[in-house]
Amino acid sequence: MASLLQRLDAPSSYKDTKSTLSEKEIKNELERTTTLYVGNLSFYTSEEQIHELFSTCGEIKRIIMGLDREKKTPCGFCFVEYYRHSDALDCLKFINSTKLDDRIIRTDIDPGFKEGRQYGRGRNGGQVRDEFRVEFDAGRGGWGHMQANIERQREAKSKAIYDNVGNAPVGASSKYVAFKSSKGEVKKRGRDDDEEEEGMVSPKKIKEEISNPRFHDEADRANEGL
Repeated sequence: MASLLQRLDAPSSYKDTKSTLSEKEIKNELERTTTLYVGNLSFYTSEEQIHELFSTCGEIKRIIMGLDREKKTPCGFCFVEYYRHSDALDCLKFINSTKLDDRIIRTDIDPGFKEGRQYGRGRNGGQVRDEFRVEFDAGRGGWGHMQANIERQREAKSKAIYDNVGNAPVGASSKYVAFKSSKGEVKKRGRDDDEEEEGMVSPKKIKEEISNPRFHDEADRANEGL
């Protein structure tokens, strides 16, 4: 009898392009595997957090954290291996698309972990999906690698433009007028400069006068009416 409902414990259509197994062999492995692939993790999610969540579906044999190939730091995925196939299927039913570390994680049944699969396959050492990501994601290291290069070029261009600016634009407020210091560096106009411009005595000048003995003599005479 046909069913309109999709099985929650059914594997996805993903195929490991580097696997040497045939489709029939992969199907046989999936029917008895105890391993799950977990994706969309935060780079800061710990193995302890993963164990606490996934152990609710069964006893865990081991967890293999996905690592950046170059930096050897977590890069957003892992493999969770159970002792029983049924526990792995239960995990697909109850944990897939749940939230861990404020991220919706993805789980998929996996033919089985093999040494070397714990490393990212991206050109920069991380996951391929992070190479082309254009949005800022703090949980996965900020910008994607390509976007990060664009942002660095943009910042360098902006810095080069503003480093060469010696005068404020026409019509700019006096509070933001820039001028050259004695060393030839550009700095913002300070509060003391604005007060002196308006005929007010700056706190810096008052401090200098207080420390001056001559100022004390003149102030004492004024108070005595001399």
